[in-house]
Amino acid sequence: MFLGIDIGTASSKGVLVRADGSVVAKAERAHEVSTPQPGWVEHDAETVWWADFLAVTRELLDKAPDEGEQVDALAVSGIGPCLLPADASGQPLRPAILYGVDTRATVEIAELNAELGPHNILARSGSPLTSQAVGPKLRWLVRHEPQVVAKTRMFLMASSFLVHRLTGRYVLDHQSASQCVPLYDLRMRTWAADWAYHVAPGLALPELAWPTEIVGRVTTEAAAATGLPAGLPVTTGTIDAWAEAASVGVRAPGDAMVMYGTTMFLVQVLTDLRPHPGLWGTCGTWPGSYTVAAGMATSGAVTEWLRKLVGGDFSELLTEAAEVPPGSRGLLLLPYFAGERTPLFDPHARGIVAGLTLAHGRAELYRAVLEGIAYGVRHNLETMAQAGGPAPRLVAVGGGTKGGLWTRIVSDVTGLPQHLPADTIGACLGNALLAAESGGLDTSGWNPIIATVDPDRERFAAYGQYYSHYRNLYESTRDTAHFLAGQQRGR
Repeated sequence: MFLGIDIGTASSKGVLVRADGSVVAKAERAHEVSTPQPGWVEHDAETVWWADFLAVTRELLDKAPDEGEQVDALAVSGIGPCLLPADASGQPLRPAILYGVDTRATVEIAELNAELGPHNILARSGSPLTSQAVGPKLRWLVRHEPQVVAKTRMFLMASSFLVHRLTGRYVLDHQSASQCVPLYDLRMRTWAADWAYHVAPGLALPELAWPTEIVGRVTTEAAAATGLPAGLPVTTGTIDAWAEAASVGVRAPGDAMVMYGTTMFLVQVLTDLRPHPGLWGTCGTWPGSYTVAAGMATSGAVTEWLRKLVGGDFSELLTEAAEVPPGSRGLLLLPYFAGERTPLFDPHARGIVAGLTLAHGRAELYRAVLEGIAYGVRHNLETMAQAGGPAPRLVAVGGGTKGGLWTRIVSDVTGLPQHLPADTIGACLGNALLAAESGGLDTSGWNPIIATVDPDRERFAAYGQYYSHYRNLYESTRDTAHFLAGQQRGR
């Protein structure tokens, strides 16, 4: 059997899988992010990452069959790119600064762009310098927490923290490293040592490996803490979205994934590097491949916000929203409740609901949320088509695919069919697949496609008018949104 564990934004999941791809056991633990200041989003590595890993692993091992089957390899993934400073023994020195939803380093982004040149950064690193990048967060740490930096000997992400805790190795996969802009040279597939020294002088960078490589084995100490067998092979791991793409077979050139989660994330596989100023260009999961990626700052987070605001559960809201016609009876929503990542790269964008009347209720509002996020998906897919060409195959994954309404709206808005796999548990299944491939196993039969969501052409045409106004609404309200964002931050 193969064990896959993923540390997500709002929960950690694990799965045990046999060599034929059949799932033996699943486990999940919910957790929360910490937001100590506006624009800051953090996780405590001990109480979230490690505690969840222990709980999920023990539950899976307890569920394992007793017929003598054993765990043959382990792979982990997690949210990223993140920044966790650690001392020489791998002990965290502060909470981890999370990926692009943490927007504290805006000053440092501007500084590094001025110092290195935005065109140079895009050409060398494959991505523009944004809140998603690790480099500005490191510069922020050097400036604001020098006492932490003085003790820092490693910078870790969720996956590499777990790998270090399990094996003692200080190693990061190429895919994750390629999101450490501007510390990584994407064309050379190695650290950009000169720029890394410029950002954080003296910081030792981790070794680099590919996600399917075995980089260590579970130590005796880690075995005692986790219940895993000592000597169990451990792969390098990677960032969750790329593990999730692997879980549904997104690996051929042109293949693309839309991940319906707390945030919406999209990944398309490419054979060559095509930097685009509105997207992230990265290494792929497998050697020789590249990807172009896009991510919205919120998606499921907005649906949860509205559910708490108006009451009811998701099944009720979906049923009610399904009765509302396309266009939500004249409502239009910008889902920028935490700023926006691609392709706007605007941390000061804000959410807007336009067209509200006294006749609108929670059903219209909930559908408007789903449609607003779908417009954002269309915006990103159109941008990705500019960089890598249209995606001939689009696979939908994540918890948001349940219920059918959201995926149907996205297909109607984008005009594209979406393939649905048999299992949408996500990145942890992709990790199990990568662990299996580390031993040379053929995983081509894992997690087949079982359904397709086809767009309705009449609805696609109707949504086109709303989409045009969606794009214009951001442009016409941007200055107001930025003013309000400044007020919210106390400026």
